[in-house]
Amino acid sequence: MPNLKVALTFVLLLSFLSFTTQSNAITPKENLSYQELTYSPSFSIFTLWAPTATQVRVNLYGDGLQSTAYQALDLTQDGAFWSVKVKGNLSGKFYTFQINHLGAWLEETPGIQCRATGVNGKRAAILDLKTTDPQGWSSDVRPVLKNFTDIIIYEMHLRDFSVGPLSGMQNKGKYVALTEEKTNVEGRSTGMDHLKELGVTHVHILPSYDFGSIDETKLSDKKYNWGYDPQNYNVPEGSYSTDPYKPETRIREYKKMVMALHQKGIRVIMDVVYNHTYRLAGSNFELTAPGYFFRYNPDGTPSNASGCGNETASEKVMMRQYMIESVLYWVKEYHIDGFRFDLMGIHDIQTMNAIRKALDAIDPTIFIYGEGWTAGGSPLPEAQRAIKQNGLQMPRIAVFSDDFRDAVKGSWNNHKAPGFATGLTGLEESVKFGIVGAIAHPQVDNTKVNYSKAPYANNPGEVINYVSCHDDMCLFDKLKESAPEGSSTADLIRMDKLAQTMVFTAQGVPFMLSGEELLRTKFGVANTFESPDSINQLHWENKLLQADVFGYYKELIRLRKEHPAFRMSLASEVRENLAFLEHAQPGVVGFLLKNHANGDSWKTILVIHNGNASARAMEIPAGTWTTVVSDGKIELKGITTFSGNSVTVPPVSSLVAFIN
Repeated sequence: MPNLKVALTFVLLLSFLSFTTQSNAITPKENLSYQELTYSPSFSIFTLWAPTATQVRVNLYGDGLQSTAYQALDLTQDGAFWSVKVKGNLSGKFYTFQINHLGAWLEETPGIQCRATGVNGKRAAILDLKTTDPQGWSSDVRPVLKNFTDIIIYEMHLRDFSVGPLSGMQNKGKYVALTEEKTNVEGRSTGMDHLKELGVTHVHILPSYDFGSIDETKLSDKKYNWGYDPQNYNVPEGSYSTDPYKPETRIREYKKMVMALHQKGIRVIMDVVYNHTYRLAGSNFELTAPGYFFRYNPDGTPSNASGCGNETASEKVMMRQYMIESVLYWVKEYHIDGFRFDLMGIHDIQTMNAIRKALDAIDPTIFIYGEGWTAGGSPLPEAQRAIKQNGLQMPRIAVFSDDFRDAVKGSWNNHKAPGFATGLTGLEESVKFGIVGAIAHPQVDNTKVNYSKAPYANNPGEVINYVSCHDDMCLFDKLKESAPEGSSTADLIRMDKLAQTMVFTAQGVPFMLSGEELLRTKFGVANTFESPDSINQLHWENKLLQADVFGYYKELIRLRKEHPAFRMSLASEVRENLAFLEHAQPGVVGFLLKNHANGDSWKTILVIHNGNASARAMEIPAGTWTTVVSDGKIELKGITTFSGNSVTVPPVSSLVAFIN
């Protein structure tokens, strides 16, 4: 008998090792879609895909955290699937799965597909999702969007945006803060009304699925995290709910937030982090199909392209299917309008294209973009990675342009390193690469671009132009650190305006970090993922103190929205209508948008960026020009007019003028 037991264990071990090393080690039947919970008032069916389990059970609980299971039921096996049907109305109850693997019972898990949980996400909740729809939800529609290049993204963290003492919002740090109207600081709008006033079209919300680093039972501790530590991908984070103990509350409040933003004409982008989990051991993936959902090095250790200790394997059939079904769920159940993929380069190209195709079948205006890089090496061959260098193979999926970002403000990993906006010359080709939207253009010498030596966008809607995001220093702090010695606050504001004007007048999709319009500072802290509110919160009083900066950002956005020449959607249009000025000078880049580009009311638009500390004269086509941006000021009705074939651009500023 002992010899039989040893032999059986050896066979199971060989089977497990074979399973974990094969990328698609499942049968066609196992490639089918399934739901872990099918609920009705008369019965519930529990199903789990657990290909290496020898036994599976479901544990039923009366609450979401403390009580012991009042019933444990064995599931019946059918291939890699296990299921059991339980009669009666289980609404309001909770459950976990548990598998026996290699002769041992693993920890309990709510499953990988759970859609509602109790506090801290340890137990899945049983409820009818239709009961979580707020009034009017069935009539909610996403705001109209014609082209991806019409998008203007505002990246926010839910807590940062509302937690400040002068935010005017009552539900600070909660989803429903973004449903509050008429909030203000001394008569100046805050919150949702502020977003409407600013003119952005999309809010990118940092991770709002259920993540692991915040103890939802101790919210009075005010522990902070960005949320890039996934726990339950298909459940809203409980700490942003007014009651994390009630599963339906977080779901209903999330929907209320989305609907309120839609009613203001603003779409909602969800930040998704399918590339890794909070931890490998103990993750829902590992407790369901040990070894399957992650990548491993040749020596058997977990690979770590995420920099967080593990990376998922999107090329495996069930992981790919999981990602597709997850984004579709958020679109259908929560009316999400777009997705930002964290470290998208960890995923494979085929998976990202499959996600694009699946979303197109629902609504082709749903936007997808991501970080086209990894945080470390990966067993996935580089040719298969969804990195920016492979961007041409991912039509209608956008990537962040670190080329343009670092050309404008200076290197991300050297706080002291200056950029174009802080007076460094030699970056002109990188700036031009950003201006054309990372497409092929005959006047851009790609060999001189700082990082990429070839275009990676088929069309401008496939690139995100930005100078700051939640990662690394925010714009004002970076400028302060890298500006010439002795620069005053007024000097830094000039640099700030120049940098953002470069973003908002470039082809592509502009992106800004929340609070930049308020001259946001994080007091020099670069990585604030768990810094306190005192560092991360928006200081709404700056809407009064920095009214000029806010006014400039607002009008800059209006300039872009009212003039489609800045929003061409096809590379061919850009090549035909955007021409750089000849006789370029160090630290100066100028270009023309010609021929009523993209149906613009202005026949020809002149844009010149001067990063030098002194004025520069530039040769331009002769004519009578009307300036709308000059010397840090903006007025769409016109500031002044000038004639001739040259113009002088003040130091550290942009000039925008038009001729009809």
